Amino acid sequence: MAVNAAGRLWRLTRAADLEQLWDAMTDDPRNFEDERLPYWTELWPSSVALAGWLAERREEIAGRACLDLGCGLGLTALVGQWLGARVTAVDYEEDALRFARLNADRNAVAQPCWTVMDWRRPAVRARSMARIWGGDIMYEKRFVAPVLRFLTHALAPDGAAWVAEPGRSVYEAFLHALHGGGWQGRRVHTARVEPLYAQPVPVTVQVWEIRRGTP
Repeated sequence: MAVNAAGRLWRLTRAADLEQLWDAMTDDPRNFEDERLPYWTELWPSSVALAGWLAERREEIAGRACLDLGCGLGLTALVGQWLGARVTAVDYEEDALRFARLNADRNAVAQPCWTVMDWRRPAVRARSMARIWGGDIMYEKRFVAPVLRFLTHALAPDGAAWVAEPGRSVYEAFLHALHGGGWQGRRVHTARVEPLYAQPVPVTVQVWEIRRGTP
């Protein structure tokens, strides 16, 4: 598939559509352990909006250690790398990273540091990331606490995280936990993303900036 984001055309290779992978998974119940659903095979509107935001913040990320949390097919990781950031891109699924590597080659972008990682078990140095970003990662309430713990571990003291979300109700729980846990969150960008597949209408995506609260 092809998508325009951050001022250029990106061509992305994907395994299949979500429905096809879901049908294949039902043959083996082990595939449902820990709810490892193949959401990574889709390009989500939040990733396109987040890519545009990264392009606007190019001077903030160029030359700095950044992390893409839940990178999927790799679009926002590749955009960050292309803009000059030193990107570590993590996903729970090794298959996702296999396609992300292919997409880096296909778009002539230097390979980020692709890492298989469960955000409940951080595998990055403490407080080492100047910027952390993720597109539509907050789609279940059970992710709220582990994502906040990951940010606490990985984000530099003066760093910022950018989370793009398409108006899911669960995000209210995330904002509540943010403010109750000593973080500050503010909406910094809103984008209207045209249909990527067969959804009938454009999707409005908001990007939130998250920082540690002042003592």
